Amino acid sequence: MVKISDVARHADVSPSTVSYVLSGKRSISERTRRRVLDSMATLGYRPHAGPRALASSRSNVVALVVPLRPGACVPVLMQIATAVVTAARGYGHDVLLLTQDEGVSGLQRVARASLADAIIVMDVETRDVRLPVLRDLRLPAVLIGFPAEPAGLTCIDLDFEAAGRAAAEHLAAAGCRDVALIGAPPEVYRRGTGFAQRTQAGFERAARAHGLHPATWPCDPAPGAVRATVTRLLRDRPGLDGIVVHNESALGPLLDAFRAAGRRIGEDLTVLAMCSDELAEQATPPLTSIAIPAGEMGRQAVGLLMAKLDGQPVPGGTLLAPQLTVRASTLSCG
Repeated sequence: MVKISDVARHADVSPSTVSYVLSGKRSISERTRRRVLDSMATLGYRPHAGPRALASSRSNVVALVVPLRPGACVPVLMQIATAVVTAARGYGHDVLLLTQDEGVSGLQRVARASLADAIIVMDVETRDVRLPVLRDLRLPAVLIGFPAEPAGLTCIDLDFEAAGRAAAEHLAAAGCRDVALIGAPPEVYRRGTGFAQRTQAGFERAARAHGLHPATWPCDPAPGAVRATVTRLLRDRPGLDGIVVHNESALGPLLDAFRAAGRRIGEDLTVLAMCSDELAEQATPPLTSIAIPAGEMGRQAVGLLMAKLDGQPVPGGTLLAPQLTVRASTLSCG
């Protein structure tokens, strides 16, 4: 069984320093704290939460609000949630999952009952009703997503507006003229979800600036709905030569529907997907893509939260730069 003394030797610090990292009772430099946490992970040390929680007046639990509701992209949500759980365990914290339908009352319940030390909120809407509560709660909070007015909050997300802009610029560089963003399900736009609105704004603004003719088409991922969307899109836009797909759940059926309509991906239709690199590489042909850094968002959200718990200053907003990888689905590529 690994002991605190073993961790101390491995990290080249005193046992008391390890104890302070666990309890939060004394300020420890970020470099030293990181070295201690890395040693814990390497040695497989698992601190006993009970005594540590009593000593620090903390539960050593992080609450994570998971948006399991219509239109949510479950694979991306689960990647974020998994990264949050893994990163939190590295800091000696467990994770309490809350579902979106608990809303404001769920946040208040966690705070009143001292169920968690801090909260991570996902699927943030531009006019999110939870924001006044989050601002008033004494618990540190981090939002994965940006509302319209983020003042006083700590937020992290992919820079979706920049991603939409980069996607449009890529289509323009590939020679496309008639382009479309096939986006999330309609209910995601109706709710005013931040990432969908920012992607649309960046895409349409940049496309028009490059002389393209853009349109945004929300898309339900059900196969029948996907086929209907493609049929209407090609009927209304027969000259369509470039699409951006921001809907992982619909990606496979969309590619099948375009092929069934006689369109050749990478030959007469450029396709750029906003999805994981793994999904883009497994498609036929491999798709040009902008990666959704789900794991990185989860890990950094936990890091920001732990810094807040330690009383350290953190940036109000963190935007991750989009990374575009060109593959065979771009015209004249491959």
